Amino acid sequence: MAAFTASDVKALREKTGAGMMDAKKALEETNGDIEAAVDALRAKGLAAVQKKSSRTAAEGLVGVAVEGTKGVAVEVNSETDFVAKNDQFQDFVRKTTEVALGVEGDDVEALKAAAYPDGGTVADKLTNNVATIGENQQVRRVKSVAVSSGLIVPYMHNAAAPNLGKIGVLVALESEAGADVLEPLGKQLAMHIAAAFPQALNAEGLDAEVIDRERKIAAEKAAESGKPAEVQAKMVDGAVAKYAKENALLSQVFVMDNKTPIAEVVAKAAKDAGTAIVLKDYVRFQLGEGIEKEETDFAAEVAAAVAG
Repeated sequence: MAAFTASDVKALREKTGAGMMDAKKALEETNGDIEAAVDALRAKGLAAVQKKSSRTAAEGLVGVAVEGTKGVAVEVNSETDFVAKNDQFQDFVRKTTEVALGVEGDDVEALKAAAYPDGGTVADKLTNNVATIGENQQVRRVKSVAVSSGLIVPYMHNAAAPNLGKIGVLVALESEAGADVLEPLGKQLAMHIAAAFPQALNAEGLDAEVIDRERKIAAEKAAESGKPAEVQAKMVDGAVAKYAKENALLSQVFVMDNKTPIAEVVAKAAKDAGTAIVLKDYVRFQLGEGIEKEETDFAAEVAAAVAG
């Protein structure tokens, strides 16, 4: 019996752009493991893998807030987009994000235990929202950035309301330069981050497991070339270096001109301002990234409801 379904084949094709037979064969080879099948297709050069953030499944909102030299992003999930458009839900996300500015660290439980402006805790308000709106909601994650001097620049791509939307970005610029310099620079960098989805600030910050995975894929490709071992080793190193360059923010090519590395964009801004500017950190929250939404058969649900 097959260890995968037609839905798995469809999902794999959507993730990789591979043909139906190639996707089916990859799933057969990996006993239905979709992630392993993605790697197998990539190793064979049959996958045009989309960035994982581009396929979001959860609903809700991302909120961003800045106060002084600290900024914070919060993601709150709901079951449907209808709730995300609800004024009560939007008010909760906005106020919870503001509360997060006063919470140390990036601990969701600490945020939920913090005092809510209307009384009680964030968790209490969340429980009340679930009861009154009639849909499950969760505070999923929180991330803050700060500078000792400079500016935190917020950006919301396709905002649903002020500082609320589906892709929230914060850019932390450490500098003695004024806001007239840092704000427009931060806005451009934030728009780049929203579009380019960097995995880390620099190559050293990339996930070691991800790098190892890329190295294994590159090694499989190199082995299929039939070239000498020393050539294969260089091919693997080159592929890993290319991946790191394309996924670390400072080495990514600026989307505004498609040629200048982000590190050089910042350096030029610093030279023009006559003072040092350091891109210290960033946050990019895209609603639902990494969450797989359970697929439901709406027609079957309706039929079941009628029968019941």
